Amino acid sequence: MIAQIAVGVVVGCLGYAYFAIQPQPPKICGTPGGPPVTSPRVKLDDGRHLAYKERGVSKEEAKHRIIISHGFDDSKDFNINLSDELLKELGIYILSFDRAGYGESTPNPARSVKSEAFDIQELADKLGLGPKFYVVGVSIGAYPTYSCLKYIPHRLSGAALVVPFVHYWWKGVPAKLLKEALGTLPVSDQWTFRVAHYAPWLFNWWMTQKWFTNLSIMQGILDVFCRSDLEIIKQLSATPKEGQEKVRQQGVHECLHRDLMVGFGNWEFGPTDISDPFPNKDGPVHLWQGYEDRYIPYKLNRYLSEQLPWIKYHEVPDAGHLLLYNATLCEAIFRALVSS
Repeated sequence: MIAQIAVGVVVGCLGYAYFAIQPQPPKICGTPGGPPVTSPRVKLDDGRHLAYKERGVSKEEAKHRIIISHGFDDSKDFNINLSDELLKELGIYILSFDRAGYGESTPNPARSVKSEAFDIQELADKLGLGPKFYVVGVSIGAYPTYSCLKYIPHRLSGAALVVPFVHYWWKGVPAKLLKEALGTLPVSDQWTFRVAHYAPWLFNWWMTQKWFTNLSIMQGILDVFCRSDLEIIKQLSATPKEGQEKVRQQGVHECLHRDLMVGFGNWEFGPTDISDPFPNKDGPVHLWQGYEDRYIPYKLNRYLSEQLPWIKYHEVPDAGHLLLYNATLCEAIFRALVSS
């Protein structure tokens, strides 16, 4: 009897563990039972769709065509603090899109750092942007930009990395520096990133269990934001954020969880492995870092810029992780990109 009970307990625990680590199946946009399609989309060669949004002058008239890769828990609809007058003055066409699994873009279970670059390239080609375009990566949306710099540099007119994501297990970066940078984060975030890196198969359980705090930003904990960030959050909260209700509509695993698993997974390269994408000086790469950013430690991005002299490094005093929402800084970022 005792042996039977023990076996039953073990089987029950294993069954619980199995179901705990399995994510809920996504509700695919445009399929029966899934959310409706309300935005323009392109169909990729593998059958997936990418939803997109266009701003600025028409792509036919534009002097500069820019593709923006949005950040964590965001979408193509995020507010770019640029006036129509400025976009017209500079001749800028902006294309933002929902990265795989976000908003109305089909999830990609095979998503990788490399696949992000080729999603961007195919999106540009499907929409007829021409042989070259700029890419801008914001926060965790910077790893697709690094991917573009690595895999499709011949398609780029320039790139901007804005408060860019850092990986605490990047090769080519001193382990001591990485460890110190990781140690500046809340303990719950440190463990979340460790699970994403070392045990991605366990990540769904980690992000859905109630015993331990996981990612602080998803728990509404604002300690990771500096004073200027908190002021921006207060301003943004005064008006509803366009499209925010669609960000997770296909399921949190295929957007938020997979974003972290891919970002903190094992890359095929490190930033220091990237060769100068513009050896003929025919395009710029800018990196914008807030000195007060508590979420992206400035020391790591400062180090990368020192190792990669082709990066034009901008360290902004008194600015934090949300510096792109500062109208003056946002204009400076885009002016620098297209004027270099």
